[in-house]
Amino acid sequence: MSFTTLPKIGMGTFRLKGNDAREAVKSALSLGYRHIDTAQMYENEAEVGDGITSSGIPRRDIFLTTKIWHDKLHASDLINSLHDSLARLKTDHVDLTLIHWPSPGDEVPMEEYLGALRDARREGLTEHIGISNFTCAQMDQAKEILGDTPILTNQVEVHPFLANRKVVEHAQKLGITVTGYMPLAVGKVMEDETLQRIASERNVTPAQIAIAWVASRGVVPIPSSTRPSHQKANLDALDMQLSDDEIRAIDALDRGERIANPGFAPDWD
Repeated sequence: MSFTTLPKIGMGTFRLKGNDAREAVKSALSLGYRHIDTAQMYENEAEVGDGITSSGIPRRDIFLTTKIWHDKLHASDLINSLHDSLARLKTDHVDLTLIHWPSPGDEVPMEEYLGALRDARREGLTEHIGISNFTCAQMDQAKEILGDTPILTNQVEVHPFLANRKVVEHAQKLGITVTGYMPLAVGKVMEDETLQRIASERNVTPAQIAIAWVASRGVVPIPSSTRPSHQKANLDALDMQLSDDEIRAIDALDRGERIANPGFAPDWD
């Protein structure tokens, strides 16, 4: 089956290693996840591939995303590294390939690496292409470079403490779906009083409230979890409709708290 859009939730695999990664992917797929997100930099593509293979779910029913690290942005490096990713993932194509970060200090011109990514799509190595951690200006530039080739997503950090409104709204205006990573703010949502209050009123967890809030904004959350009970709860959170009052209360938690902010990050909006 060919996916034309991103599934509504994905299983993130950042920081999952070895057997944990293998088992987490297998369990997520058995619970009904159909979107698995990895990256070259996570150093777990082989284990993610094992989890998919051993799950018994046909590869064509799974939406698989990987990301090109910023040391592989020169055109020939990019294509070669994607071939390596496919070998590790034990598949002949991925459904989505993202540029993990824009080239630090524009060392590699955007035309070069987005052009190579478009070539990878033409060669059938990836069904869709996209970007990650791109600012509003960088999205505009990417859109201009790629022309008719659609950018499926911009994957950025989104959680109640970093609503990332400007980028989310700009992407949506450009017709680019936003994927939100770290939707649970590496567990910090569990300690927040507002989220705890709303969760207890609904008899759910603060994590479920955070995921429901991300999804209510049209953003695709990709929470990472190794425990099947948490994975299932995260999946169930998509069925929750938050009230306007609840959304307003969660909106008010935005404090611009950015967790993923390496030295080579772009100048954020």
